[in-house]
Amino acid sequence: MLLQDIIHQNFAETIETQQNAALSLAEPIEQAAQCLLDTFLAGQKLLICGNGGSAADAQHFASELVNRFEHERPGLPAVALTTDSSILTAIANDHAYDQVFARQVRVLGQAGDVLVAISTSGHSANVLEAIKAARERELRVVALTGRDGGALAPLLCARDIEIRAPTGRTARAQEIHLVVIHILCDLIDRQLLGIR
Repeated sequence: MLLQDIIHQNFAETIETQQNAALSLAEPIEQAAQCLLDTFLAGQKLLICGNGGSAADAQHFASELVNRFEHERPGLPAVALTTDSSILTAIANDHAYDQVFARQVRVLGQAGDVLVAISTSGHSANVLEAIKAARERELRVVALTGRDGGALAPLLCARDIEIRAPTGRTARAQEIHLVVIHILCDLIDRQLLGIR
């Protein structure tokens, strides 16, 4: 196969996955946007976590909320639990790596906050433990997943929201997650600023 054929194949697969996501994810994205907006309006915050590319997504999401997305507005309280290397390494060293997010959720999370848990496989042990900690602290969970939701999906309860990318490929799921993050920011801004 020629390199350009591979390039075209990747674009075609991305387009197909995005189209499938547009059809299947509109309702949970709308629910998540309302959940996050209600959280901010109640004076609460988001805690966001993920590994690897999902850690980058957590940081990206927090930056769009704390600073701005496409319009000027007051900052919104969001914390990426992936960013403080001293906290992460201390918890991993003194406890276990699967506790690096859970311990932060137990310390920073308050009832009424939301945990945004990002895992393309649904099997990231530290994200699963963060969800368990969120349960203890009475946080709702908005989960961005892929494949079949993995071990994460059964941890969710009726008031949680799962946005599951309709793909088994990690790269495609990460692409969907980025679009979802941008859509959530757009919907939140539109509601807060009265943009139609």
